[in-house]
Amino acid sequence: MLQNIQKLKVLVIGDAMLDIYDWGKVERISPEAPVPIFNLSDTEYRFGGAANVASNLKKMGATPILCSVIGNDISGNILLDLFKKNDLPTKGILKIATRPTTTKRRIIAQSQHLLRIDHEVDTLLDEADNDTFMALILPLLDSCNLVIFEDYDKGVISQKTIKQMVDICNQKNIPTTVDPKKRNFLGYQNVTLFKPNLKELKEGLKIDIESQNLDQITEALQILDTKLKAKNYLITLSENGVLLYSEGKSYHIPAHIREIADVSGAGDTVIAVVSIFLALGYSSYISACMANLAGGLVCEHVGAVPIDMTILLEEAAKNKILD
Repeated sequence: MLQNIQKLKVLVIGDAMLDIYDWGKVERISPEAPVPIFNLSDTEYRFGGAANVASNLKKMGATPILCSVIGNDISGNILLDLFKKNDLPTKGILKIATRPTTTKRRIIAQSQHLLRIDHEVDTLLDEADNDTFMALILPLLDSCNLVIFEDYDKGVISQKTIKQMVDICNQKNIPTTVDPKKRNFLGYQNVTLFKPNLKELKEGLKIDIESQNLDQITEALQILDTKLKAKNYLITLSENGVLLYSEGKSYHIPAHIREIADVSGAGDTVIAVVSIFLALGYSSYISACMANLAGGLVCEHVGAVPIDMTILLEEAAKNKILD
């Protein structure tokens, strides 16, 4: 299996982000205002968004090619340096001076999040920039076995991009998987797998669903299927695990009991893992089980971290998933 993963080249299209973690302590309240004084001890840079998906794929042994847009700024340069340090290709990255690199800065004291500071724009690329982006990424598709859309609604992915890429992939029998957000939710038609969380499902269909009512969720997916015609749907339900809807049948896979430290980046890991196992030829059910397991494992760590393949396979063996 590991040898086959190493043969996979994966195009990841979406919104790359730089995650910044400021670690420190709070030991007193400011005399100037009733706010904590944060004493900074260390700053750490990590992959976020589509970049975190690429990092997970790399950690699993595949070769990811991230296709995204960053700014011509300090954060963009830091992100590019991270790619080089982690031996990730940058040939799918477009720099645009008029947009900032999407940045999420987290202030953390004693493992507790105090504050998050975002720097971003979410407007769609203008027509000229979108054409430049497509001209950059289309040639990269020829050598890839899998395409993942990691959509965070920051403007990199347009309806035009989705249709063009999915049509080509379907002609070439290249699997396409999607981690969607609200703007393009109903634009991902005829893909291999569509993976929203419950909140995104409710917003995308403009309906109310009880989080533990599996029948309601299944009915919502039946409605969604009339619009998207995807082969598989995987809904992440947080502490309730995941629900797979495939070929008219739904399968609930409960979450494994974990000590949850942070849910940041769990969705990125889930889409990376389910996509890899589908591309390897595993059933949608086995792929969903592995993704569910991986999502729980990364939640044991503070901040977004890639999945450790050794630990994932050990846990899969304990739970007899791949038997």
